[in-house]
Amino acid sequence: MPAPADRSRLPISVYVLGLSVFALGTSEFMLSGILQPLARDLRVSIPQAGLLVSAFAIGMVVGAPVLAAATLRLPRRTTLIALLAVFGLGQAAGALAPSYAVLFASRVISALACAGFWAVGAAVAVSLVPVTARARAMAVMVGGLSIANIAGVPAGALLGQHAGWRSAFWAVAALSVVGLVGVIALVPYTAVPTGEDRPQLRRELSIYKDKQVWLALIATAMNGAAVFALFSYLSPLLTETAGLAESWVPTVLALFGVGALIGTFIGGRIADAHLFGTLFAGISASTAVLALLALTAHSPVAAVGLSLMLGVTAFTTAPALNARMFNVANAAPTLAGATTTAAFNVGNTLGPWLGGLAISAGWGYPSVAWTGAALAAVAVATTAVAFRLHRATAQSRLIASSSPSPAPSPTPAPTTPTPETANRP
Repeated sequence: MPAPADRSRLPISVYVLGLSVFALGTSEFMLSGILQPLARDLRVSIPQAGLLVSAFAIGMVVGAPVLAAATLRLPRRTTLIALLAVFGLGQAAGALAPSYAVLFASRVISALACAGFWAVGAAVAVSLVPVTARARAMAVMVGGLSIANIAGVPAGALLGQHAGWRSAFWAVAALSVVGLVGVIALVPYTAVPTGEDRPQLRRELSIYKDKQVWLALIATAMNGAAVFALFSYLSPLLTETAGLAESWVPTVLALFGVGALIGTFIGGRIADAHLFGTLFAGISASTAVLALLALTAHSPVAAVGLSLMLGVTAFTTAPALNARMFNVANAAPTLAGATTTAAFNVGNTLGPWLGGLAISAGWGYPSVAWTGAALAAVAVATTAVAFRLHRATAQSRLIASSSPSPAPSPTPAPTTPTPETANRP
């Protein structure tokens, strides 16, 4: 019997997938740190530049389910290699983009590959660990995003300020090559299942008949929208509202990333045992942090401190949101991963769009924090509905399993044969 330490150890391939997600996450989030120089160079407004975040998210929304379905019967390792290669080429195309339109298109293409990698990679990570370690495995992958915020995004902001925003795209292209080498070398080959275990699209699509799948999707989308409504415009909020110099932006982004890493660690440790508690606590805390930031955005100290806190609260929920989707869609792990990815990026599309509308309406940059707080409140309400339904279903099963079985027909007690009956035939 293995020692307890051995039982708790995750496979090295899960960490390799997390390393690859670092490159993907850096590309997805880095625009928040180079939004202003990019807008100046391409001669577009800040809200227009913010739509590049939505472009990436749209590609993720479309790409996750489509590529998950298209690659359902392909070897997963081969699929991961192909998607990571396309992603790297998309980053190079973005670095060379001569116009806003070309950059927009390159973001969509990169996002399609990123979405497919997330969906397939999440299914691989979950398949490599027992059910009781799903949140921890997903925490490693989400941890790649957290480290991207700590190191990748601030580094991209520094490159954008000192070597031009295009250098950040070249750096991510190089990171994708490192991830590609890691996947080729360390992620195990998996043969395509055959017979009864062969993936069937119709069977996997049946998960969408479950109300809990849709509730999990809505909660995930609203939580992502709440964070990205603010995060996409964090740089101008810090400089235009809080009065910080542009040179402070990479530091604050790094603090958000530190908070995200702390939150991911906390969520990964407690979500397997307290899934709904983690969801309620994390999303409610994000609602409070965003509302407080809206009220105190003119204070540099408050803006910096609350940016750190938002990283903690937002990413505490991420492993739980992922694990919840895999739990309610257990029969379709590939589409479960795709659905989670799509849900996160529905939010990542909706949040910047609504935040941009608030800014364009003349309500100022603090309005994006109010927008995020409202979206997070919707996620809390949706989680409450899901929890109530979960408890009702659990109680129904308990009652059904504990119902008394029909009483058996009474069996006549054996009688001692009398001299009169003993000799009867």
